This record gives sequence, structure tokens and C-alpha cells, in this order.
Amino acid sequence: MIPRYTTPEMGRIWSDQHKYETWLKVEIAVCEVLAEQGRIPQQSLKNIKARATFDQARIEEIETTTRHDVIAFLTNVAEHVGPDSRFIHLGMTSSDLLDTTLALLCVEAGKQLQGRMEDFHQLLRERAREHKFTWQIGRTHGVHAEPVTFGLKLALWSEEIARNLHRWEAALGEIAAGKISGVVGTYAHLSPEVEEEVCKRLGLKAASISNQVIQRDRHASYLSAIAITGATLEKIALEVRHLQRTEVREAEEPFKKGQKGSSAMPHKRNPIIAERVCGMARLLRADALVGLENVALWHERDISHSSVERVILPDATTALDYMLLKMTDLVKGIVVYPKRMEANLNLTGGLIFSQPVLLALVEKGASREAAYALVQRHAMEVWEQGGDFHQLLQDDPEVKALLSDQELDACFDYSNLRRNIETIYQRLGI
Repeated sequence: MIPRYTTPEMGRIWSDQHKYETWLKVEIAVCEVLAEQGRIPQQSLKNIKARATFDQARIEEIETTTRHDVIAFLTNVAEHVGPDSRFIHLGMTSSDLLDTTLALLCVEAGKQLQGRMEDFHQLLRERAREHKFTWQIGRTHGVHAEPVTFGLKLALWSEEIARNLHRWEAALGEIAAGKISGVVGTYAHLSPEVEEEVCKRLGLKAASISNQVIQRDRHASYLSAIAITGATLEKIALEVRHLQRTEVREAEEPFKKGQKGSSAMPHKRNPIIAERVCGMARLLRADALVGLENVALWHERDISHSSVERVILPDATTALDYMLLKMTDLVKGIVVYPKRMEANLNLTGGLIFSQPVLLALVEKGASREAAYALVQRHAMEVWEQGGDFHQLLQDDPEVKALLSDQELDACFDYSNLRRNIETIYQRLGI
């Protein structure tokens, strides 16, 4: 089930055609190892490798009768191979084929996502360098706090993507496990050495132990890493949505020539990509939840996990692939409005410098409680009535008794905030 927002590469990975190609790859790898052990005649292996193919339409036709996709596949392959097809799937169970193939597909999709994440990480770092000292107001609880830079936001996001990359590498390592251990994992009909060699040829590690299936904690970890990455993208998109609000308008996603924002209002420029990413992140969390539900199966296995995995694994990888592409385009083309950022910095009449004033008063000998009350009194006057916070403090005898005009002016100087931004960037290697 390939979602319509799939990219061509991810669509190819999860297509039925590619799935059957990978099934055939796994089956032939087993035949090769068994031939090396003398269980399959070399001539039969040559015939299998020369003739083994499939027809997707024919498989679907056979499956209407068998109601079993693997048997339908094997039947169709046998139609092409002839008598030597008796050596295909020898000693195997369906899950040996399905779970080993699923590992290969998840790794293939995972490497695609890894490349996207690496590109996005580097882009965020580039934009962070560009906006290192593009000052804007920092907000806590949605309320003006103290100045920050847009570059610091970008740098923060880049580090979170880096952590997602570390998680993703671990998840890829966990998912890259195959099994050729038979119906309940006892190697009753094929030896562990066969499994080891087959997995090695396929670029997987052999599961140290399995029952009839690869254990689904691996898949839950894979889906959880996807969901966490999606949550990071949502976090970035949500910030863009706020910054694009008309009352804020400090930055906005690119609005291309010919684009329309509303069928009714020609003036509209809506954050449609950011909103789309926020919505799709919910899908990823839902897929991760299903992955967790799949961990517990009856005894050596049931197939309650199988049907949903055919949906959630293509869906989650495809959605994240799309989200990473869209967020890369968004960050690459984001429109930043430094003058609007400056206007918003000055919106509260200097209140954003209340903490430097508080600290200066304390350093001059005032108790913290007294200094806080003094600064807050003037801050609340500006908050409620407007005015110039700096001027009110300058006119206050209690403040003048402790701080000179130059010392008070220094509390409102951005250069005091600038020095440690350099340290942060050095720490991050940006």
C-alpha cells in the first residue's frame, strides 16, 4: 500500500515488483548456500539461477485460489523453473522469506531516509551560520523573554536532527537482521550455518535467536526512531507557523510565483507546508504505537502483526521521506524579516532587559528580593500602561543610587548577549 505522496525512490522500494525481486534474491541465496553444502546439485542451481523469474499478474491470479502470497509466488516461480524448483524454499518457512526480505526493504528505505536527514542537518547548520547574529525575541510560554538569534534556533534544530541520526543508525542496526531458522526457530531442517551464510551474502546479520519470526521489538524501535524524527520536524514546522502569524511575521515559508493561498482571499500566504508536516507527524506516532502493539504475539508467532506491517512500514518511511524533502525545501527557501524581528524586540519598551538590570543591582549590593521588587514595579507599569522601561529606571532615585547611567546603559546592550553565542557555535563546530 503505497501512499500517494510517495517519492519515486521510496515508491520503488515498497512496490510489489521490488518485493518479489527481493523474495527471489533471498530464495536464490539460500539455494546457493545449500548447493555449496551439497544439498542441491550444482546443475540444478544453474538452472534455478538461469530460469527463476516471476510474473506479478500471474502471482495475483494464483493467490485468488491459494489465499497465500508466498505459495502463489513459489508456484509461479516453479512454472518458470521446472522440475528443479523442488529445491527452492527447501527447509524454509514463509517467515524466513518474509522477515528476511522485510529487513532488507527496511534497510533500503532506511538508507534513503538517512541521506535525507544528513542533507537536512547540513542545511540547518548552513542557515545557522548565516543567521548567527540575526536578533529576535526569545519567547517562553509564548510571551517575550530575552533576545535570542534566529541562528541559535537553527543550530538547536540541527543538533536535534543529529541526535535523530544517531538513533536512526542504531535502529538500522537493529532492523538489519534476517532468519532462516524454520517454523519455530529450531533449525530442524536447515542449520544455523546456512542462516549465517545467507544473511552474510544479503548484507544482514543473523538473528541470534528467533522463533518463527524476527522479534518485533526491532521493528518497534525502527518505527519509534521514525516517529521521534517526525516529532522534531513538527517542532520546527510549528515554530515556522508561529513566526508566520500576521501579528509576528518574523519569518515565513517560501511562497512561489503563481501560488495561491486561498480560494476566497487573494492576500493570503498560509504556512501550508509547515501545517502539513505537523499533521503528518501524527501519522508517524500512530504507526509507532502499532509497532509497539506488534511486539506481543501468541506463542511462537501469530500473524496479527503481518497485516498492519504491510501498511505502517511503507507508510511511515514514505511519510518521513516526504516530510524531510518538504522541510528541506522550506528551510532552504525560508524568508526571514530582520526588521520585523527588530520591531518585535522593541515592542515592550525594553522590558526584555529586566534580568540584566536585576543582576546589576544585586551585584551592587541590593538584596535579590528588593532588586526584584524594584525592577518589577517599573516593568509592570510599562506592561500595563506603556512607556520606556530604560527611562523609568533612569529616573528612579533607588536605581540611580546603585547604578551610574553608563552601568544602566550597559544592561540594555546586545553585545553583552553576543559573547557567549560564539562559545555555543564553537561547541557545536558550526
